[in-house]
Amino acid sequence: MKNKNGVPSWAIRTLPALLMGLLASGHGLAQSSAVVYGIMDAGVRSTSGMSPANVRSVGNASMINSGINTTSRLGYRGTEDLGGGLQALFFLESGLNINSGATSSSTKFFDRGAYTGLKGGFGTLTIGRQNTLLADAVSPVDPLATRFASLNSNVAISALSAHQLGTEYGASGSSTGSYRLDNSLKYAYGFGKTTARVMHAFGNQSDSNSKLSSTGVSIDYRGADWQGVLAYTEFKTVTGLSLKGYVSGVAVPVGAGSLKLTYSGHTANTTATAKTRNQVLGLGGTWPLTPQIDLVVGHYQVNRSRSAAADDGYNRTIAFLEYKLSKRSLVYLEADSTRWKKDYLGAGLDGRSTGLSLGMKHSF
Repeated sequence: MKNKNGVPSWAIRTLPALLMGLLASGHGLAQSSAVVYGIMDAGVRSTSGMSPANVRSVGNASMINSGINTTSRLGYRGTEDLGGGLQALFFLESGLNINSGATSSSTKFFDRGAYTGLKGGFGTLTIGRQNTLLADAVSPVDPLATRFASLNSNVAISALSAHQLGTEYGASGSSTGSYRLDNSLKYAYGFGKTTARVMHAFGNQSDSNSKLSSTGVSIDYRGADWQGVLAYTEFKTVTGLSLKGYVSGVAVPVGAGSLKLTYSGHTANTTATAKTRNQVLGLGGTWPLTPQIDLVVGHYQVNRSRSAAADDGYNRTIAFLEYKLSKRSLVYLEADSTRWKKDYLGAGLDGRSTGLSLGMKHSF
């Protein structure tokens, strides 16, 4: 049946319900959020006994570097409220070299992370390319709070960003580091001030479930008086060799600042008969000198042992003096000194390397 304007009666009855549904849908969209964010960090750096890539070398070098204080990046993250306390989420992040305008990775545009997931009363489950549990554990207890990632021993060795083993451990897509893994599932559940996490990354190999895979567990406590973390992960190569890594650390408030201590390391099978073992002890923290000026200092002792090779390593101290221009912008002065043990990363080179940097960081 139609009314006098020729509109079917069922449409007249249905239209109000349809409009209410659209309004409800619009209300649901209002509960969603998506954010574009980033960090732009660059500075002038001068070194002695170290290359522009912060590797032990001959002579002096001067350069402009990106990410001296904090790694430059561009990211996108968001959530959608699904109702009943359930949220969908996503995360995409690219590392940037703002001194050249290039992305940090030539093979992975979202090299710093690409995942989606669900969050609710059951915990948080994410799937994609993600930080390992070792990387997650280092962040809150590292003396420098992961500043200067390319020189920070906890980032490079404890969290495996630059393990220098020449083999891909886990599905990292790299033979130089395993800080993040492809094809991974991560689950986190918080109870009180404690959060437990488990993570598994698939190797995606047609002939094996274990090749290039990794499995890890971690637990952290975040209270008002102190914070502590403990994490363990085992990684596999495509030939079945293993790397077993761990991170432990505590952070305690000291006045308006903080004091942090870490003890971490890994043991890697580099061949069927050879092993490499690294241990890292880190100590330092952050001390506000004025409301605008912070002093951040970290000292790292690295000891390495290898099959059929002499033990070596290094001691490194890194300090930042940061002046806050605003909540989002700061300028910094950085100084570092490394004393090498024996022929670590270079035979016959000078036993000490130093660096000095002046830069600016802006977050948005």
